[in-house]
Amino acid sequence: MKHKIIDVWMQHPTKHFLNHPMFASLRRWTHSDIVREEPKLADTIKEMDKAQVVKGLICSWQNEHGVLISNDEVAECIRQYPDRFSGIASVPLNKPMEAILELRRCVHDLGFIGLRVVQWLWNLPPTHPYYYPLYTECIQLNIPICFQVGHTGPLMPSEVGRPIPYIDQVALDFPELKIVCGHIGYPWTTEMIAVTTKHQNVYIDTSAYSANRYPIELIHYMNHHGGNKVMFGTNYPMITPLKCLEDLDKLKLKEDVTAKFLYQNAEKVFQL
Repeated sequence: MKHKIIDVWMQHPTKHFLNHPMFASLRRWTHSDIVREEPKLADTIKEMDKAQVVKGLICSWQNEHGVLISNDEVAECIRQYPDRFSGIASVPLNKPMEAILELRRCVHDLGFIGLRVVQWLWNLPPTHPYYYPLYTECIQLNIPICFQVGHTGPLMPSEVGRPIPYIDQVALDFPELKIVCGHIGYPWTTEMIAVTTKHQNVYIDTSAYSANRYPIELIHYMNHHGGNKVMFGTNYPMITPLKCLEDLDKLKLKEDVTAKFLYQNAEKVFQL
């Protein structure tokens, strides 16, 4: 691989995160056991190095029951490896004022560069009123909001991950908002492509999918009018960067499209 690579969706996991019951289906698919020790940050860096990932956008996780990976834990990873990581915040969606204040803290004090809301953690679609103050704040802070789009791997409802009507409506209501949609929208990838084509500030990332599983319509979109709209992601530790990239050359992406996909689009959208 001769390009540098930016991974726009990854986690440095905690033991609490990896062992959560909602990830039982993912452990089954990946033949993983319950984790007994806290994962080492150096191991995450090693996996990035194997695939020439120069920077990972690592995110925190929380739901209505509490925090799985905290913003401060993410900040500590960045403190240890400031050149290798940037932070993506999570906030208590169901506490709107607290959520706004935490997002401001993450951006102003911790230097985070985006917000992620994983909708199925809350079983609330992106058109729910809880989200709308956050959209305004993201525009004010000039950061993207990142969503999971498509069906869920964990045993949680998938409906809230539909591109149409939800992402489409948010983009109509907030045309200035940069929206990054992870997990390629599968099985609604065609819908996801339609929404990114329609809206100037909507993007796709390929997290949770290795290159040999990209739908043919996504590959066609990248090689034609969607070259500026798709970014590389892994959803590590679910999939390692090396596994995600091993069949990339078989897709026969144009050289300039490959560069945009692996790092240039991420540099632009996240202002790296």
